Amino acid sequence: MNLSTDAMAAPAVALHPLLLRLVQETGAALLDAETFEAWVEQPGAAMVVFVEDPERYKETLDLAVIVPELHASRPGRFRVALLPPTPARALAKRYGFARWPAFVMLRDGRYLGAVDGLRDWDVYLGELDRLLAAPPSRPPTIGIPVTVAGQPESASCH
Repeated sequence: MNLSTDAMAAPAVALHPLLLRLVQETGAALLDAETFEAWVEQPGAAMVVFVEDPERYKETLDLAVIVPELHASRPGRFRVALLPPTPARALAKRYGFARWPAFVMLRDGRYLGAVDGLRDWDVYLGELDRLLAAPPSRPPTIGIPVTVAGQPESASCH
């Protein structure tokens, strides 16, 4: 198995064979909560794949097959990391996606966007190209809209 140094820094995790294949074919780093920040802060575009337990979310295995194809379709444009279920659940709130599985695109550690759930191939390609060209923005976290007391609702930060 030819895993990058970053991937080997993460603790050993039992991966489904299709998730292991994703790591091998894309050279993906296998991240956890401790290695996540340092990896995403590296320069350049990056795709972080957030997966759930394939027994609970069968679509996880579909994305495990799709990501290597996306990576191969845009050679050298972005690096890939995989977040197994436990750290994925812990870090998902930061990026506000609504469905599993998902991937988040970042550049220089800054949020470009996310694609959650399964999509048609053409939609994936279009979204990937759009995100690779997008300016960084604030992630849409899941939560309660914040308003300023005494201000009209339109003055909220969301």
